[in-house]
Amino acid sequence: MKTVKIAADHKDDGDLRRRIAELGPWFHNLHIGGIETAPDHFLGDYPAFKFARFADALPEDLTGKSVLDIGCNAGFYSIEMKRRGAAEVIGIDSDDRYLAQARFAAGALGYDEISFHNLSVYDVAKLGRRFDVVIFMGVLYHLRHPLLALDLIREHVAGDLLLFQTMQQGSADVLLVPEDHPFHVPGTNRPPTFFDNPAFPRMHFIERKFAHDWTNWWAPNKAGSQALLRAAGFTIEAEPEEEVYLCRVAPVPYADLMGSAAVYPAQSPQEVTQA
Repeated sequence: MKTVKIAADHKDDGDLRRRIAELGPWFHNLHIGGIETAPDHFLGDYPAFKFARFADALPEDLTGKSVLDIGCNAGFYSIEMKRRGAAEVIGIDSDDRYLAQARFAAGALGYDEISFHNLSVYDVAKLGRRFDVVIFMGVLYHLRHPLLALDLIREHVAGDLLLFQTMQQGSADVLLVPEDHPFHVPGTNRPPTFFDNPAFPRMHFIERKFAHDWTNWWAPNKAGSQALLRAAGFTIEAEPEEEVYLCRVAPVPYADLMGSAAVYPAQSPQEVTQA
């Protein structure tokens, strides 16, 4: 990936190191003026090394496009989308420390026109508009209500493309399930066996901590991730890397029968402030 020169007002190495340390700890290892924000990250050069494996799934030229980065953390993907020429990039997160890191990093790298806001995925309707590209990476498994989040994204902010990633556990096989699930095996009173198949779409619920993190609530298997996306009204166009899906907006299944899929109190669009 292209190396971005640091902005002129952050050329002093000592000042830069001090600011990076003050804003720590960092989960995104960003390269700013030759300094890494998380050089000892347990995953390595994250998320750069991971993104390098599926970077070509997104258009290299995003000129004129709008991008929403949900759960932006320190802004790695927001900055990358702006580097690709996106006309507008908005990053949202519910953690003020991550937002402070993102604003600092974007400014230091010369992308201070990126807008960062404290906003939950459950409140994306407040943005009052749709975006050409929505990034929803590394968030779903931290949510107590994951399908609701996807429903809200589809209903309020997804205009075309969705770049999605979630932690997956369990089977990597995908079972082709029937269009209509019978209550019994035909001709018997026995329950169907496909629910016992490890490749059936499923969400593993994590009641306690996973990897020392109490915010890890859900871990779908591969079939579960794909089924969730389809159920929310997205069609999967590519799986460029394990756990990563490039999707496009599609009709919401059964929308004509249930109306809005996002069962959530109506939120009127409002101006989102820099908070």
